[in-house]
Amino acid sequence: MITQAGLKELLNYNPETGDFTWRVSTANCIKVGSLAGSKDSYGYHKIAIKGKTYKAHRLAWLYTHGEFPKDVIDHINGVRDDNRIGNLRAVTAKENQRNQKKFVHNTSGVTGVHWHKTKKRWLARIFAEGRRIHLGSFVDLGLAIEARKEADKLHNFHPNHGRGI
Repeated sequence: MITQAGLKELLNYNPETGDFTWRVSTANCIKVGSLAGSKDSYGYHKIAIKGKTYKAHRLAWLYTHGEFPKDVIDHINGVRDDNRIGNLRAVTAKENQRNQKKFVHNTSGVTGVHWHKTKKRWLARIFAEGRRIHLGSFVDLGLAIEARKEADKLHNFHPNHGRGI
């Protein structure tokens, strides 16, 4: 496991852009000053250091705070390769799930609000404390969205930056 000191010997981190660049060449294919790492199939930026692969957002946390977070790092705006330190927060896995993106098949464009074909109404719901909570069914999409926004506030969900609300 890499330490903050070891990380700072090998890489520079720009907190404004979230980019890591190499301070030293550790292999023939690595040039000093070049961007470190690449994207994985899930859209996260990863960096290999001494045979171990790390997610760049976890390295950004270590670089800035001197230790890895206890649980997980949340990308506040939902962009998995946006590793600016201001876009990262240490949370529990449960808290991280509250900040999920909309599902691909979402019909309303808003997390937790969908069209019910049979009832011909908008349904609003939220997953909180391990259970699904029905917030109501609405003829008007705007009312369903408002119900979801209020539920987000009650359950201390992080604002859905760019997530449809």
